[in-house]
Amino acid sequence: MFLLVLIGILTGVTTVLFGFGGGFVTVPVIVWVVVPNGGDDAGRVAVATSAVVMVVNAAIATSAARRDVLALLRGRGRLFALLAGGGAMGAVITLGLPSEVASWGFVVYLAATIVDVLVRPGFLRPSRATLGSRPPIPDLLGAPIGAIAALLGVGGSVMTVPLLRRSGLPMGVAATLANPLTLAISIPATVVFLTANGHTSSGGVLMIGVVDAGAAGLLLLGAVPAIVLLRRWPPRIPDRVHAWAYLALLLAAALAMVARIA
Repeated sequence: MFLLVLIGILTGVTTVLFGFGGGFVTVPVIVWVVVPNGGDDAGRVAVATSAVVMVVNAAIATSAARRDVLALLRGRGRLFALLAGGGAMGAVITLGLPSEVASWGFVVYLAATIVDVLVRPGFLRPSRATLGSRPPIPDLLGAPIGAIAALLGVGGSVMTVPLLRRSGLPMGVAATLANPLTLAISIPATVVFLTANGHTSSGGVLMIGVVDAGAAGLLLLGAVPAIVLLRRWPPRIPDRVHAWAYLALLLAAALAMVARIA
């Protein structure tokens, strides 16, 4: 329980600094700590619990975000709708797939993202953009982004932050914008996971649908105060260091997951 609270603090920090919502941290943690003997449902429970944590974390971070930054998403209702639809679709697909598919998909996607941000220009050293420019995420990408994020439990920010970053936005702005986008994905996904029937896990703390509500509560116990404190006193991180830290965290999460499921 104490370990989950501590890791919850980490998910809160990553929510503020990187817009992750805690998803890519939560999935390996649930698989390692909560349901190591959960059988076929271990990966599925991890993805579902991750969605719940992301809803709360992303909502708090969004509510405390600067309004001039959030204004960059004004008029993007179609994008939000497609993200939500994709999130629901991805959650439904997750329920019908073998649990190991989501677990290995998590690893493969993180690996692909790591290679992408290293090889393609524009992430580690972006050009500067004005704060009023429109984030270059086409509306039609909303559905696939939402579906993949909900299916794998990675959170939409693993896809949206690189897109926003390549527009020239600083890491801090990209991370801030990632939270409301993640919220649009994780709310419908959470509804699907909480109302799912016919799945059990022998390792869960308190199961509701395929969500381990007990583990989610402990993670949030650490995450929420961390988000509140960091939003009130945001750290000043050089942009390039911020970008490299994002990459390092992706690598750490991928390696942790491989070590558990390999």
